[in-house]
Amino acid sequence: MSHNTTANLRAVAIVGHGAAGKTTLVESLLAAAGTITSRGSVEKGNTVCDFDAQEKELGHSLNSAMASLNWLDAQIHIIDTPGYPDFAGQAIGALAAVDTALVVINAQTGIELSTERMMKFAAARKLCRMIIINKIDADNVDLPKLIAEIRERFGRECMLLDLPAHHGQDVVELLGHDDGESDFESVATAHRALIDQIVEEDEDLLARYLEEGADPSPDELHAPFEKALRDGHLIPILFVSAKTGAGVPQLLDALAKLAPNPAEGNPPPFYKGEPGDPNSEPFHAEPDASKHVLAHVFKVVSDPFIGKLGVFRVHQGTIKKDSQLFVGDAKRPFKVGHLYRLLGKEYIEVETLVPGDIGAIAKVEEIEFDCVLHDSHDEDHIHLIPLEFPQPMQGLAVETKKRADEQRLFDVLHKLEIEDPCFKVERHPTTNETVIRGLGEMHLRAKLSRMAQQYKIELETKAPQIDYRETIVGKAPGHCRHKKQSGGAGQFGEVMLRVEPLERGKGFEFVDEVKGGAIPGVFMAAVEKGVRQALEDGVVGGFPVSDIRVIVNDGKSHAVDSKDIAFYSAGRKAVIEAIRAASPIILEPIVEIEIDSPEHAVGDLAGDLSSKRGQVTGTQPRSTGTMSINGKVPLAELDDYQGRLKSMTGGQGSYSITFSHYAQVPAATQQQLASEHKVVGLEDD
Repeated sequence: MSHNTTANLRAVAIVGHGAAGKTTLVESLLAAAGTITSRGSVEKGNTVCDFDAQEKELGHSLNSAMASLNWLDAQIHIIDTPGYPDFAGQAIGALAAVDTALVVINAQTGIELSTERMMKFAAARKLCRMIIINKIDADNVDLPKLIAEIRERFGRECMLLDLPAHHGQDVVELLGHDDGESDFESVATAHRALIDQIVEEDEDLLARYLEEGADPSPDELHAPFEKALRDGHLIPILFVSAKTGAGVPQLLDALAKLAPNPAEGNPPPFYKGEPGDPNSEPFHAEPDASKHVLAHVFKVVSDPFIGKLGVFRVHQGTIKKDSQLFVGDAKRPFKVGHLYRLLGKEYIEVETLVPGDIGAIAKVEEIEFDCVLHDSHDEDHIHLIPLEFPQPMQGLAVETKKRADEQRLFDVLHKLEIEDPCFKVERHPTTNETVIRGLGEMHLRAKLSRMAQQYKIELETKAPQIDYRETIVGKAPGHCRHKKQSGGAGQFGEVMLRVEPLERGKGFEFVDEVKGGAIPGVFMAAVEKGVRQALEDGVVGGFPVSDIRVIVNDGKSHAVDSKDIAFYSAGRKAVIEAIRAASPIILEPIVEIEIDSPEHAVGDLAGDLSSKRGQVTGTQPRSTGTMSINGKVPLAELDDYQGRLKSMTGGQGSYSITFSHYAQVPAATQQQLASEHKVVGLEDD
């Protein structure tokens, strides 16, 4: 598959809710362009993008997948993404690699949970957006009502770019047509509204348009159309039936003629500096093939046959086979042995990739998700502003059924973790638990299934311990004199400190206010180490202490007997004493929950949340007969929630959770958790 220049490249991500028909739409696009000879189907498990065995079995996408096609001298890179909220990490990650997000809406079910989320994520990333309404030929669709809902939810800038005709069997394009038949709305009226919206972006063009009354030429409209897309002043709406192919040629025309190339889209938000450094500066990557190479890895795959694969978007320069690249700030480069473009599961070897291209490199262990590849030290310390991924909250404690698999388990979990930014692995030494966390039950179930099928590891699972925290609400002093004498040199260290609370989420601050060398500076690191150890171990219930400031203000030392171990012990014991006197409390994680449910079950679901110390914060109608319920609830109350939801909705409900904040547990819960914890004594170690 050949390409021309950056000007001829397009990069789009196809996003939206599950079952909107995204993968089928990609099949139709590839077939219409002649990239594949015939369109596969999700039901038969023979599509280009759902090639994984699990995806074929489940009948929906689990991972993002790449494809490319040629249309009207443009090469269009397409990333097909999963739609269910549990697999949002793969969809969000794809946004870093494209200039345009195609948000697909199922005409039968309307605006769903992932529709809204992906519109917001794409807008936050300043991507151009197009809305694709699929399944326009299905029964019982109300397209005028859906258009009204889209404009109400996403703004009046959502403008029709074409209209369905002949009961969804055809589509009439509006930019170049001011008459014709359609299934609803006047073609002439829709055409005029679209032109009016576009010419507003160019004052000279608008003045001439108002004076002469004639439509500008397609060439004159191109620049203001692009500007309107970039600014979010225009979100085109297109209609398709991926099943029949209606509207697919018009969509391809829109992508080739109207979607921005890498030089026309909003520039990617690179910066030079280190993460969190307030002095970092924006860096402009120029889509110029002659410049130094700058590419961003937005996906990592652990392929059982080809090894570790880094999938990236080239933003600047030209990557050639056999060239040398650096990973991030590494001092030693690696050689590009093979350069690939991906078409589903196929690896198509290429010689060069230019700005706007999406490609892949295999067998480079240093490559990680979100890293930057470059060919000159001039581009050291350059990063892309990271995307905001939902925090994985759903957890399972896992252990192998066979002891022989224990070491292999951690290798496999590491491979899964580097592939998915929303899948995390935690090891809790105190409980001896290995906990996997994801975005929902479906997410974790898919990981367990993959471990069993691909890696042949069978696991036992159970609910993990809740990730409680401890903090204080008052201020208090603490003091410890650590003194030991057992023949020969002894141990002596005395520490006086005080503790005070910080705002939620501020973590930990250690402040040295010791004057006159009462505690020699050489021992202050040991004091801090002892304090940190006490906070990590917990005081009330054995949970990490956070949102606390520890101020060391005095102490004593001995010329002979003072040692690091003495000040370590004194610091640890002094802070424990202070925390116990500072009204300590235990905090629990509160999550935001969003439930999609049939209307008849809303009352039962709201009552269930209330009975579990939760609260409903809002409801919103979705498609006909369904509602979305938003609420907040303690994570500890969601054990086996999938089973309760299934019972209350007859199996028709789904939910997703995201971390909200930490809040104080009820007094009875704190008493129970404290009683289960072995109290730390302050006597000599």
